Order: sequence, then structure tokens, then C-alpha cells
Amino acid sequence: MFIDPFGRAITYLRISVTDRCNLRCVYCMPKEGIHWQPRVDQLSVDEIVRVAGAAVRGGVKRIRLTGGEPLVHPHILEIVRRIASIPNIEEVTLTTNAMLLERLAQPLANAGLKRINISLDTLDPEKYRRITRGGKIDRVWSGIAAAERAHLAPLKLNTVIVRGLNADELPALARLTLEHDWHVRFIELMPIGNTQEWGEGFPTPDERYVSVQGMRAALSAFNLQPASQPQGSGPARTFRIPGALGTVGFISPLGEHFCESCNRLRLTSDGKLRSCLVVPNEVSLRGALRTGQPLEEYLHQAVSNKPARHDLQVAVSAGSQRGMSQIGG
Repeated sequence: MFIDPFGRAITYLRISVTDRCNLRCVYCMPKEGIHWQPRVDQLSVDEIVRVAGAAVRGGVKRIRLTGGEPLVHPHILEIVRRIASIPNIEEVTLTTNAMLLERLAQPLANAGLKRINISLDTLDPEKYRRITRGGKIDRVWSGIAAAERAHLAPLKLNTVIVRGLNADELPALARLTLEHDWHVRFIELMPIGNTQEWGEGFPTPDERYVSVQGMRAALSAFNLQPASQPQGSGPARTFRIPGALGTVGFISPLGEHFCESCNRLRLTSDGKLRSCLVVPNEVSLRGALRTGQPLEEYLHQAVSNKPARHDLQVAVSAGSQRGMSQIGG
């Protein structure tokens, strides 16, 4: 089993299958987009599956597929099917913006996907278009309905809260849990590749951050009660509005960091293992994959690189090198 220098068992791997995305969310990439990695630098399906297999043999139980937007990968169903068939893996899950989910939800479930997280940063169609720079919120709702029909549950909705953009919608988003067995998670904005100006009409960098304490204060009227963690909650601290079907969670990498319980590694789409979202130390697997070398020593190296906790100053400098879409959200 993978055990890091601080005694944490590493049982979770996030795999970015592509850096490409069909949206341009303001907090994720610049308006002009980014330079996509050359296809030759991206891991192939076989290479992704080989890394997943080595990780599971080392004790990883859960794998989440991310991007970019994982559903734009032309072979996403094959990736899910092959990873889900690895002996001893407990579950394969996926995070998506849901633009392509209506068509793919049932095929993903058939391939072995267990659960899905959907990014939804507003309930307002025009604001959604602005935040995503062109996305259509109707496609998100269609994707959510398709995911429910395919029993990709428990369904989680991820919302990055930004002051001056969507923080005023905290109560409305929380109310979704009253009538739906959904898990709405509010996430603090992290300074990873998004410290530049977002354009006219958006808050400036020093105005954007809302702490988890501020989020809870905005929801004080709901009398949130601590709730048991839904499956795969990860670092979320979970609560329930009395009588609600679903839960409200808070993911606070800055205001109440959860580093002491971090159990994950991240694999970028170009084959770099990251021990921490923030700390930019990377272990390259691509060369080993393409020369047929065993992967275990590289995985152990990445585990041994895990820091006790992140450092916000490192986060700012790391953000100028790789954005979230390049690291894997």
C-alpha cells in the first residue's frame, strides 16, 4: 500500500484524460484559451489504463476522471470500461461540465461509471453563459436528468463561489437540496492559474475570494445540521438543511484546509504525477510508459513527495505555470 511520509494512505487517484475543454470558465482559463498540449504528448488510452492498473495494485481504490472536460475525449467510454474492469478497484467516477452528458450518461453507466460530479456555478442562464463564456445551462439540466435516469448517484453539484459573481446565489443553490437528493458542494476559489483579470463586468482578483466561514454565514438562516458524508465526499464537510433530501457541503482548501487527510495523487493528461494540487513538484511517467519501464517506483516517488500541507504562496507561483484545466480539476 502507498503510505506517504506523514502516514497517510494514498487510495485515490485523479486522472486528467485531456487538457481540452468545450467551455472557457473565467476561473479556469483565460478568455483566449490556452495552448493545447500536442496530441503526441497526451497519454494514450493504453497508457492511462496502465497507470491506473499500477496505482490499484499499490492500494488505490477509487479513480476519478477529469480534464479539461473528460467527455470531449473521443475514447472516454473505453477508458471508463477498461479502468472499471481492473481487479480490486472499488469505483470509477467522473467530473464534467455536463455539456455532453445527456448523450453519454447511460453509455457511461453501462461502461462501469458509478458516480458523477457536475460543475454548476449559477442558476441564472445569462450568468452561466458569462461565467462559461458561451455555455448553455439548459444542457446542464438535461445532463443532470440523464445522469439520474442512468442511476449515476449520488449526484454531486460543484459550485466555485466568487464574491461579486455568484456568492449571492448561495441560498438558492442550497435550496436545491430541499426537493432533490443531490449533494451541493460550495468550493473556495483557489489561486491556480486564475489570478489575472477576467474581463469587463467581473470582480478584480482581490475582490473574488469568499471563505468557507463567509459561505456558512450567508446560509445561517437554514440552520444547517452536521450530516453523514455521502459516498465519495472527499474533503467536503457535509451538512443538511433540516428536512432536506440532499446535503450541503463545503470544500475549503484555504479557509479550513484539509491537507491532514489528503489521500490522493493526480495524473495530468501529459503523464505527470502530482502529489498536491498546489505544490508544483511533478514526477513524469510518460517516458517510463513509452519505454516499457515498471511504474511502481515512479508512483512511490510521487507518494514520497507529498507535503504535510500546501502553502498559499506556492499556489500563486504554481498558478502561473499550470492552470486547473492543465493539472486536472
